[in-house]
Amino acid sequence: MGFTQSFKLAIDSIMKSKVRAFLTMLGIIIGVAAVTVIVGMGNGMKNYISDSFSSMGANLISVNIQGRGTSRTVAVDDMVALVTNNPKVLSYVSPVVPISGTTKIGTEKLTKTTVNGVSEDYAAIKSYSVTDGRFLQYIDILRREHVCVVGSYIAKTYFDGNAIGQSIRVNGNSFTVVGVLKEGSESSEGGSDDVVFIPYTIAQKLSWTGKVSNYEFSGTTENTVNQGAALIKSELNKVYNSSKYYNVTSMTEILNQANEEVNIIVIILGAIAAISLFVGGIGIMNIMLVSVTERTREIGIRKSLGAKKKDILSQFVIEAGTTSAFGGILGIILGYLLSSVATKILVAAMQANITVAPSGTAVLVAFSVSVAIGIIFGYLPARKAAQLNPIDALRYD
Repeated sequence: MGFTQSFKLAIDSIMKSKVRAFLTMLGIIIGVAAVTVIVGMGNGMKNYISDSFSSMGANLISVNIQGRGTSRTVAVDDMVALVTNNPKVLSYVSPVVPISGTTKIGTEKLTKTTVNGVSEDYAAIKSYSVTDGRFLQYIDILRREHVCVVGSYIAKTYFDGNAIGQSIRVNGNSFTVVGVLKEGSESSEGGSDDVVFIPYTIAQKLSWTGKVSNYEFSGTTENTVNQGAALIKSELNKVYNSSKYYNVTSMTEILNQANEEVNIIVIILGAIAAISLFVGGIGIMNIMLVSVTERTREIGIRKSLGAKKKDILSQFVIEAGTTSAFGGILGIILGYLLSSVATKILVAAMQANITVAPSGTAVLVAFSVSVAIGIIFGYLPARKAAQLNPIDALRYD
């Protein structure tokens, strides 16, 4: 008996008992659908993280210097020289001096607003654009001008969209607004648009230490980020002789780490979902054993007509594989439907553009595993059928 004929017999057997066949496939269907959705959610999270990092600047390199408390220090000019001397690797650098204290507009205190001292290159590093006025300029840094650039949230909330020329007080010092940033992802209190940028040369005086401990670099491209980070580490190591006195982090490293964590979660959840495939295999084996018992006389008749053991074995193995294959196909269809529903739920619940995108490779692997499980678990009943004595089978009632 050839494969085609065995396959037709398997289809006939499934169609004769549709409900039983469906219940037999149910474990396979659930397992394949679960793996499809879980892998899709993992892909969606990785794509969302990647897009988020791209919007922040995938070529960013952040540097934090703790120092040794000695005369060994790194000046702003040293960092600028590092960029100037390596134009193929690094494009910009800006000191970042965070200011803590009191920020006021008129008599109203801004408790969640972020105030940082930066240089004129900070906008280019962060890919900021200005909708009104201008960003900080080199002359502002050099002359320590009391000017500032504000986020769109501050401009809309406190100045009715007319912020240029208005004043903001930071720790008792008045700053004139010269620019308003384009609205970003979070235009709310405490969000990414609730910010004030002042010249870092003034921020040094307003800070507790007067030192610059944080820098933001940008690589020329995403491909040079790791090279740029290695270059910065090398230069800082020449000064401090130990990596424990500074920290250099690139967006690429953070992105890779985040993706690794997502992969671990997907693997764990996928392994749990794969248990359903195993349970489905047990269900197939159970039904095939029942089927062998029900068709004992049929097997006896076929053997008496000359059917060999391998013919009986292949028939029942193909039937088990066909059953699990149909379950796998239904599981894939269900998985894609659930992925579509999950996408809508995630977008509505998280207000984030996360698309559950099943992987073709993962779907193919899940389908292949489901068929393999059907064949493996179907082999024992098939072997039992092949070993039946034809005389005993014909006498079976």
